[in-house]
Amino acid sequence: MTDVLILGGTGWLSSRIARRMLVDGATVMCLARGGRPSPEGASLVLADRDDPAAYDAVSGRDWDHVIDVSSRAEHVGRAVAALGERAARWTCISSVSVYADDETAGADESAPLHAPAEPGDDEYAAQKVAAENAVRTLGERALIVRPGLIVGEGDPSDRFGYWAAAFLRSQDGPVLVPRSEARHAQVIDIDDLAEFVATTSVTGVVDAVGDPHPLAEVLASFRRAADHRGDTVTVDDERLIENGVAYWAGERSLPLWLPLDMTGFMTRANARYRAAGGGLRPLDETIATVVADEQERGIDRDRRAGLTRADELALLQLRG
Repeated sequence: MTDVLILGGTGWLSSRIARRMLVDGATVMCLARGGRPSPEGASLVLADRDDPAAYDAVSGRDWDHVIDVSSRAEHVGRAVAALGERAARWTCISSVSVYADDETAGADESAPLHAPAEPGDDEYAAQKVAAENAVRTLGERALIVRPGLIVGEGDPSDRFGYWAAAFLRSQDGPVLVPRSEARHAQVIDIDDLAEFVATTSVTGVVDAVGDPHPLAEVLASFRRAADHRGDTVTVDDERLIENGVAYWAGERSLPLWLPLDMTGFMTRANARYRAAGGGLRPLDETIATVVADEQERGIDRDRRAGLTRADELALLQLRG
């Protein structure tokens, strides 16, 4: 039986990985602060990773597989120091945000990275690079997975799901969309990612990303899945920026909309992921799941990303 330690295991992605490992009969232990329960069938060790003694309860034994999803390099470095010698395999969940070049379409795992974080530098990409560097000390036992935008049921970021909500809530009314020419969307379904982490035997670095799709096709798929019968109204980048609409994420944003000089961020190569056995379900299937999930969670709920319907309608009044 495989003994798996997940550093986390109670969050959106890590709990999905834990459940997938359990399906294969693994013994799964989660180490987390305990704000949320561990998945049924997994044990939970309570620990605060800011505490230097966080790993004392799990460091006195061998592990077949340690999986870490942390975005904090200090946490990852301490975990490697405490557990690395007794881990047969180590998976670090990183991010494509580590890449310094967001312009080059089709770039792969060999592309240059941002500089690693120095003390006091909390920038996400730099922290991920520093975390990767700590894991690299484990040599051929380590797998570094760099996902793109992770989407699917229960997504707490509200980015991909925004477009389901936008088309659902408008009913027969208009929906504001950005200019889609020369823009793409590239996502990875959370269940495909969890399957890959749980089942692959490869090591090294793998970009876990889906196929790039023209943004217009992605928005059209959301529209079909939501059975939207109204108009879509395209608003130029300049007008959106002038009126305080942010790219990508956050309050008053348009998710999936990125500057044109970031073409490479959503068009990365996924040949290594596919060669390593990574699966990709049809995008329409993922979108259908997201639409159903947004309906269940409530399309008018407060969101971490996107426009409110009131803001959207106000912006539509300003177009011209």
